[in-house]
Amino acid sequence: MRALVYHGPGQRSWDTVTDPAIEEPGDAIVRVDATTVCGSDLRILRGDLPEVKPGTVLGHEAVGEVVEVGPDVERLRPGHQVIVSAVSACGRCRACRNTAFGQCNRGGGWILGNRINGTQAELVRVPFAEHSTHRRPASVPLAEAVLLSDVLPTAYEVGVRNGHVSPGDTVVVVGAGPIGLASVLVARLYSPRRIMVVDLSTARLEAAARVGGDTAVLPGKLIADLAEGPGADVVIEASGEPDGFVLSTRAVRSGGHIATIGVHGRPATLHLESLWHKNVTISTGQVDTSSVPWLLGMVRYGDLGVSGLVTDTLPLDRTEDAYEAFAQGTVTGALKIVLLR
Repeated sequence: MRALVYHGPGQRSWDTVTDPAIEEPGDAIVRVDATTVCGSDLRILRGDLPEVKPGTVLGHEAVGEVVEVGPDVERLRPGHQVIVSAVSACGRCRACRNTAFGQCNRGGGWILGNRINGTQAELVRVPFAEHSTHRRPASVPLAEAVLLSDVLPTAYEVGVRNGHVSPGDTVVVVGAGPIGLASVLVARLYSPRRIMVVDLSTARLEAAARVGGDTAVLPGKLIADLAEGPGADVVIEASGEPDGFVLSTRAVRSGGHIATIGVHGRPATLHLESLWHKNVTISTGQVDTSSVPWLLGMVRYGDLGVSGLVTDTLPLDRTEDAYEAFAQGTVTGALKIVLLR
């Protein structure tokens, strides 16, 4: 098969590799019909995640058709259309029993495109397939279904839910990439008074306004706007950059929440000298994807419009072009680029 292979920091190629095979009784082999590039893939290429070994097929988001299952897989059969979760869950360990699938300690968690070969390929082996896939209704298009692999559950679980977004809140989203904009969409479900989005990119700020941000501003303007009040009730830090985290600590009100959702590959400064007296809660998290069934229903029945997060579609064999386009998103406005078989 053909796949996007990581060869070390800054190096990747669309190569011919060996087809995946069933390795464990709970595995499934899925033909990839749609996948996409994530910001964490760019961070791998940047060298921020040194645990990813050269030779790994990248990618952790996919929708496709089951073509083979292991002997322990009962719920799935060849021909089923499934959403492949970015997080693999054994379903048996203590973390999984508490729906903390991202902390699975029996070989799960974020492993696709990280510790094992991932989804930017024609075929992918999905471990723990019973607990790591969701059936895709035919009414949900591929380009929207693939957002349920990672983007939407991450925005909800690690951003909106961890941040305790509530009716009447002032919410600030730092970083207007796909995860940040997905946070805007999901936060809107909780009737906040105002959602402010901050980014350095004019193109990304324009996108924030399109998807429902009440205000889309540069960092300096954000601080000026908040200076007249107590600050933000909730700050969702979706940039993954040290400066984005520092800005979040400046924007939050006393008693507020900072939900750190970005993938941080470099140290960020925590100014406790400014925060210790403010009763601020800071949360971090690896997405669990336990919310996918709920989010899938919201998308399926039109309660959560997500098509605006997809700006481009390309054939699967143009995965390298998708990386280039996504990396230039701050200039071009590209968000999720969906790759179709």
